[in-house]
Amino acid sequence: MPKMIVSIDGVVIKEVTLSKDRTTLGRRPYNDIVIDNLAISGEHAVLHLIGEDVYLEDLNSTNGTYVNGRPVKKQALEHNDVVEVGKYKIRYLLRSNPQELAKAPRAVQPPNPPGAVPLTSAPTVQSPLGSAPGVALIRVLSGSGAGRELSLHKVVTTIGKPGVAVAAVTRRLNGYVVAPIDGGTELNGEPLGKDAVVLQDGDVLELGGARMQFVLS
Repeated sequence: MPKMIVSIDGVVIKEVTLSKDRTTLGRRPYNDIVIDNLAISGEHAVLHLIGEDVYLEDLNSTNGTYVNGRPVKKQALEHNDVVEVGKYKIRYLLRSNPQELAKAPRAVQPPNPPGAVPLTSAPTVQSPLGSAPGVALIRVLSGSGAGRELSLHKVVTTIGKPGVAVAAVTRRLNGYVVAPIDGGTELNGEPLGKDAVVLQDGDVLELGGARMQFVLS
């Protein structure tokens, strides 16, 4: 199971296994990860476990939540990412190895350009599916982005509109899956549950009134 390793000034103070669908982080004692420091909000952030993927969401905290030095609101986590809250560093590990605590955070990826369909994307990695554009794409059928096509060459691509409906399309070894993060998402006219669902060529997603089609080339 994935783990969060909490440290300050290079000293590990706790280790938390992400075994629940929702793991909260904050100063209040009822949180799953309690950090008793005034720089941390009472309810600072939450970690969503959806299938095999983990998504970090900032809960409008006073001092913000950072991943690899970049402020985020919602972010899919990758192995060895470093979450920063106040002076605390929380390393996300898919494979437990204490030696990885000494590694520096990975390079920060530049933000998406204004008006892009994805809200956030994980860094590109090599995959048996290949990294060439056009392996799969999302075609926007309606809404303000109608006519756009988004190539799914990232590991995780988040689509939708914050505060209305957000879903994540994840690239796996045997294809692509979709899972809701926030708000309601429909797949082929049926509400999408909390579990990740395998996408088929031609599937239609609807988020907040916008319709999108999944296309395999």
